[in-house]
Amino acid sequence: MAISAMAEQQQFYLLLSNLMSPDNTVRKQSEETYDTIPGQTKITFLLQAIHDVSAAEEVKQMAAVLLRRLLSSSFEEVYPSLAIDMQTAIKTELLAGIQSEGSSNIRKKVCDIAAELARNLIDEDGNNQWPEILKFLFDSVNSQDVNLREAALHIFWNFPGIFGNQQQHYLEVIKRMLVQCMQDQENPQIRTLAARAASSFILTNERNTALLKHISDLLPGILQAVNESCYCGDDSVLKSLVEVADTAPKYLRPNLEATLQLSLKLCADTNLTNMQRQLALEVIATLSETAAAMLRKHTNIVAQIPQMLSMMVDLEEDEEWAMSDELEDDDFDSNAVAGESALDRIACGLGGKIVLPMIKQHIMQMLQNPDWKYRHAGLMALSAIGEGCHQQMEAILSEIVSFVLLFCQDPHPRVRYAACNAIGQMATDFAPTFQKKFHDKVISALLQTMEDQSNPRVQAHAAAALINFTEDCPKTLLIPYLDSLVQHLHVIMVAKLQELIQKGTKLVLEQVVTSIASVADTAEEKFVPYYDLFMPSLKHIVENAVQKELRLLRGKTIECISLIGLAVGKEKFIPDASAVMQLLLKTQTDFNDLEDDDPQLSYMISAWARMCKILGKEFQQYLPVVMGPLMKTASIKPEVALLDTQDMENMSEDDGWEFVNLGDQQSFGIKTAGLEEKATACQMLVCYAKELKEGFVEYTEQVVKLMTLLGSLTCFSRVRVAAAESMPLLLECARVRGPEYLSQMWHFMCDALIKSIGNEPDSDVLSEIMHSFAKCIELMGDGCLNNEHFEELGGILKGKLEEHFKNQEVRQAKRQDEDYDEQVEETLQDEDDNDVYILTKVSDILHSIFSSYREKVLPWFEQLLQLIVNLICPHRPWADRQWGLCIFDDVIEHCSPSSFKYAEYFLRPTMQSLCDTSPEVRQAAAYGIGVMAQFGGENYRPAFTEAVPLLVGVIQSPDSRAKENVNATENCISAVAKVMKYCPECINVNEILPHWLSWLPLNEDKEEAVHTFSYLCDLIESNNPTVLGPDNTNLPKIFIIIADSVANESIKGEDCCSKRLANVIRQVQVSGGLWTQCVSVLNETQQKAIQDLLNMA
Repeated sequence: MAISAMAEQQQFYLLLSNLMSPDNTVRKQSEETYDTIPGQTKITFLLQAIHDVSAAEEVKQMAAVLLRRLLSSSFEEVYPSLAIDMQTAIKTELLAGIQSEGSSNIRKKVCDIAAELARNLIDEDGNNQWPEILKFLFDSVNSQDVNLREAALHIFWNFPGIFGNQQQHYLEVIKRMLVQCMQDQENPQIRTLAARAASSFILTNERNTALLKHISDLLPGILQAVNESCYCGDDSVLKSLVEVADTAPKYLRPNLEATLQLSLKLCADTNLTNMQRQLALEVIATLSETAAAMLRKHTNIVAQIPQMLSMMVDLEEDEEWAMSDELEDDDFDSNAVAGESALDRIACGLGGKIVLPMIKQHIMQMLQNPDWKYRHAGLMALSAIGEGCHQQMEAILSEIVSFVLLFCQDPHPRVRYAACNAIGQMATDFAPTFQKKFHDKVISALLQTMEDQSNPRVQAHAAAALINFTEDCPKTLLIPYLDSLVQHLHVIMVAKLQELIQKGTKLVLEQVVTSIASVADTAEEKFVPYYDLFMPSLKHIVENAVQKELRLLRGKTIECISLIGLAVGKEKFIPDASAVMQLLLKTQTDFNDLEDDDPQLSYMISAWARMCKILGKEFQQYLPVVMGPLMKTASIKPEVALLDTQDMENMSEDDGWEFVNLGDQQSFGIKTAGLEEKATACQMLVCYAKELKEGFVEYTEQVVKLMTLLGSLTCFSRVRVAAAESMPLLLECARVRGPEYLSQMWHFMCDALIKSIGNEPDSDVLSEIMHSFAKCIELMGDGCLNNEHFEELGGILKGKLEEHFKNQEVRQAKRQDEDYDEQVEETLQDEDDNDVYILTKVSDILHSIFSSYREKVLPWFEQLLQLIVNLICPHRPWADRQWGLCIFDDVIEHCSPSSFKYAEYFLRPTMQSLCDTSPEVRQAAAYGIGVMAQFGGENYRPAFTEAVPLLVGVIQSPDSRAKENVNATENCISAVAKVMKYCPECINVNEILPHWLSWLPLNEDKEEAVHTFSYLCDLIESNNPTVLGPDNTNLPKIFIIIADSVANESIKGEDCCSKRLANVIRQVQVSGGLWTQCVSVLNETQQKAIQDLLNMA
C-alpha cells in the first residue's frame, strides 16, 4: 500500500513538472489530467509535495501555487466536505510548514496558502474559524527568528482582515506590532514588509474613518520605508503608497506635506531607475485626481510641481527619427511620456486656476532654450495642459497660438513635430473657438509644414493636425480655403504615391488620405468639384495596396472613399458606386483570411455602413455578403479573468490586458483586443436597422438575440449603448411581419431591457437604455408590459428616485467638508447634472407608460407618488421641480379625468410655479394649466380663474421674450389659448383675445405653435369679430403673424393647420382690395413666406 501511494505521489510530481512544460501540447494534456483529480486528493498530494524535502524547488513552488488557487477558486466545493480531522491536519501542517521550511521563496508561498485559507474561514458574522493562526501571528511577530517575523507580516499583508470581528479589540496590538516592525533596525526586509502590511491594512479599512485616524501615526514609518527601499532597488512600498493615494487619500492628510516632499525628491533623483521616478510622480498625479481639493490647500508644495517638466526633457537623440516610416507607439516607459501624462492629469485634477500661473513661466523659459529638447518639452507641456486649463488658456489663446506657430519653422524637426502636436491638440481642446479665431494663420502654417519633404514624420504630423482642425471646423469657415487645401493635398498625395511605388514609404500618404477624407467630410457638397481629382487615385490604392505592410493605408483609403461618397451625395457618387462596391466586396471575400488584428477590419465595417447611407434601399442586395463578417465581429467574446494579486504579477498590461482592482487582493482582468472593432460592428448594425428599416427584417431576429445578450454581458460601454439603441429600431424593422412576430420580438428584449435599467452602473449608458426602453413602449403601446414587468419596473424606478434624493444629500455633505472649494463645487455640479439627466429619463419612461396605458396604470403609479410629490416641494432644486411637474403634466394629459384625485398634491404647487424664478419650472407649470383645460374635465375649471391672470402676468413682464424666458412665455400664451378654446365659460374671452393676438406668433416652441394656430384658424373660420376687427381691419396683422410663422418654420407643410391657414389666405386673395391691403404691409421675406405656404399647402 505504501509503495502504491509513493508511486502515485511520484506520478503526481511528474504531472506538476509537465504543468510547467514549455511544450504547449504536453502542458495542455497535463492540465486536463490535473482537472480530473478530485479536490480532496489534490489537497493531499499538493501538501505532501510542498513539505517533501526531497522534491525539486520548482515542483514545490508549483504545488504551492496550485493549492492557493484551489482554495481561492474552489473553496466551497472542496474544503467543507473534508473530514474534520483532515481540515485540522491541513491547518496544522501549513503552520508547521512555515516554521520548518528552509527556502524563503517556498515559505512565502505557504504563507499565501495560509492567508487564503484564513480568508475563507471568516464566517458571515466575522468570526475567525481558525483561532490558531492568530496565536501563530502573535507568537511569530514577537519571535527572535527573523524568518517567522517575516512570515507573520507576509500573512497579515496578504489578508489584513484576518482578525475578523476581533479587529477593534486587537487594534492597539496590531498597531504596536506594525510600528515595532517598521523600527527593526537590524532587518531592512522586516521594515519594508511591515510598511507594505500597514498600507494593506489601511486599504482594507479605507471606509473606516475612525480607525484610519487612530492609526495615522503609522504613516511616517511607511514614508521612511518608501525612501529606504527605493535606494535598495525595491519599489514595492512606493507602489503601496500609490495605492493608498488612490484608495484612501485622506489618510495622508496629517503628513501630506511630507508625502509630497518625498515624492518630489524621488521624482527628481536621476540616480533612481525611471520606473521608481515615475512611480513617485504617480503619487502626486493620483492625489491630484483623488484628493484635488486637499492638494490645492498646499500651494507651496504644489508650486514645485513644474519639476516634472524636467522629466519631459529626458529625450534621446535619434538621427533616424525624422525619416522613420513606421508610426511607432510612444515609448510609454519613457520619462518624457510619463511626465506629459502626469502633467495632463494634474492640470485636470487641480484646475487651471492653480496650474497655469504656476507653470506658464517655466514653459515660456523652456521654449526659449537653445537645446531642442527643452523647446520640444515646452510645446508638449502646452498640449498636455489644454484640457485642464481650458478656461484660463482660452483667455490668452491668441498669445499662445501666435507663439506656437513660430515653432512650425524651428530648425529642429522634432520641435516642428511638437508644434504640430500642440496645434492639433488645441484644435480639439478649444474647438470651435480655435477654428473661428485662427483659421487663416493655422491652415497656412500647417500647409507649409506639410511641404517638408525631407522630414516625413513632421509632414505626417502636420497632416494629422490638419485632420484635428478640419474635424471641428464650421463648414462656412473652411469653404474659402477649399481650393488651396485641395491643391496642396493633391500635390502631396501624387508625390507620395510615387514614393510608395519607388521606395515603399507610406507614412505620410496614410495621413494625407485621412486629411482628404476629413476635408471632404466637413465641406460636404462643396467637395463635388474636386471629386474627380481624387477618386481615380484612391481607387488605384485600394486595388493595388494589397501587401501586408500596406493594410493600414488600404483601410484608411477605403474610409476616405466612403466619406467622400457620403459628402458629395448619391448623384455624384453613383457612377463609381458599383466599382467601389466591387472593390469592397473583393476585400470582403478575402475577409475570412484577414487576421483578427487587421486594421482593415474596422475601416471596412464603417465603410459598408456609409455605403448603406449613400445607396439607401439599393444597399439591401449587399446584406447577404456584409452581414456574416459583421455579426462575427460583433460577437467577439473578450477574454476575461478574475485574478488575485499573485496571478496578476505574471500578466502585464502590455499583452493587451486591462485590470480593475476589486480590493481584497483581487482584480478583474479583460483583454481589450478586438473590443473597438466589436463596438464599431454593433454601431453599424444600428445604422443598418435605422437606414433600411423593413429591408433589414430578415436579420432582425439574429441581431435581437445578439444585442440582448450584449446589453447584459459585455464589459464595454460602447457595445452596451449600441445594444440599447438598436432595440426600438429593430422593432420598427420587424413591424412589416405583423403584430404577432413584433410581440414575440418585444417579449424577447423587454426582460433584458428592464434588467439592464436596474443593473447598469454607467450613467451615460443607463440614460441610453432608459431612452430606448421608453421609445419601445411608445412603439408597442397598451398591453406591452405584463404584471411581472410592471412590478420589476416599479421597484427599479422607485430605486432610481430614492438614489436621486440620496445623492443630493451626499453632495450637501461634501459641501460641508473641510476641503470644499469652488473646483469641488464644479465637480458636484457635474454630478448633479448627471443625476438630473437620469431623472429626465425616468420622466420619459413614465410618459411612455401614461400615453400607452392611460388611467389604467394609476394604481401602479401610486407606489411612486410620494417621491414625485417630494420632487415638487418648494425647497428642492429647480430641475427637480421642473421634472416633477412634467410627470404630473403627463398624468393630467393622459389620465384625466381620473387625474383629479391627485390634484391635492400638484394643483397648488403648479399655481405657485407659474411665477417661479426658473423659466424651466414656469414652462412645465404653464404646460400643465394648458393640459388641464384641454383634457382635465369639469373638476379643474375653478382653477382657471386664478391661473389666467398669473399666465398673463408672466407674458406681459418686460423680459418675457428674452432668450432664456421665451419658451416659458410661449407655453403661457398657448395655455391661455387652450383655456379660451376648451373652457371659455371660465374667463372673459373677448377681453383677453385682443391681447392674445398681440402676443402671436410663437417662434420657438413648434408644438405649441401648432395648437395656437389651430385655435386662430377656429376663430377666423367662425368669423370671430374680435379677431377679424371691424371691417376685417385686423387681417393685415393676421397676415404678418402667418408670414412670420412660415418664415420661422413654426408652421410646416405637414402640419394640419397649414392647409387651413392657406385657405384663409386664398379667401382673401379673391377679394381684390383687401388682398392688396394685406400684402402691402408685408416685407419681401414675408411675401415669399405667404407664397411658400400657398405652394406647400
